[in-house]
Amino acid sequence: MFARWRAAGLILPSLLTLALLPVLIGLGNWQWHRKAWKEDLIAKIDARRTAEPISYPAALAKYVKDGDVEYLHVRVTGTFDHSQERHLYAPEAESQGWHVYTPLKPEGGLPPVFVNRGWVPDTLKDPSKRAEGQIQGPVTITGLVRLPEHKGWFTPDNNYATNQWFWRDVDAMRWGAAGQPSPLLFSVENQQAYAPFSIDTDPLPENPGGWPKGGTTMVVIPNSHLQYVVTWYGLALTLLCIFVVYARQRLKALENGPRQS
Repeated sequence: MFARWRAAGLILPSLLTLALLPVLIGLGNWQWHRKAWKEDLIAKIDARRTAEPISYPAALAKYVKDGDVEYLHVRVTGTFDHSQERHLYAPEAESQGWHVYTPLKPEGGLPPVFVNRGWVPDTLKDPSKRAEGQIQGPVTITGLVRLPEHKGWFTPDNNYATNQWFWRDVDAMRWGAAGQPSPLLFSVENQQAYAPFSIDTDPLPENPGGWPKGGTTMVVIPNSHLQYVVTWYGLALTLLCIFVVYARQRLKALENGPRQS
């Protein structure tokens, strides 16, 4: 059998097929597991977004426990410090605009937290033009916990001096205009250190005057793994079919006469 296979010139194609076939099947299996993981992640996020809000202390405690707090629905009561408002660049189709991040000082001596109160067009970036929405006194907000972002390759640097932010760096937001890091480290009991996450407010209730507009959280998690599964398994099947057809042709040619070079 080996001699016949060799005479037909099938040794090298066989070795290449045997080497590539497990790789293609392995990639298909990997994408299948990734598909299951992605579906679980999407279901988890959907469940968190629609769940009843948990307390702010519970969110802080969970962060300390395992750090798994992204998209938790949380409720917190406190007072906004509008003098420390930060503006994160957030253009939309109809207008240039900004997300308004404002520190909230919670009741009970808990660490303050930056709250993304929502989106404003560039014409309303100046807080004095939306004074009605600058809520004074204690307020209760609900929203989704968001962890800090990492700076992208083409993302501009945040500009502390001009209060122009291009990526969500909630740790740096508390540094102030000087751009100097605070020596304060987060702990649940530390009333001076800021929370290590921010909160995106729910769309309702609306802020007085309608600005900022809450509900800015965009959850876009592409799930194309089934397509990748079909692609890799399809390539494996195609490779196998091509090899079988090629091998049959070579063996048939060998039976019908001398091998053609």
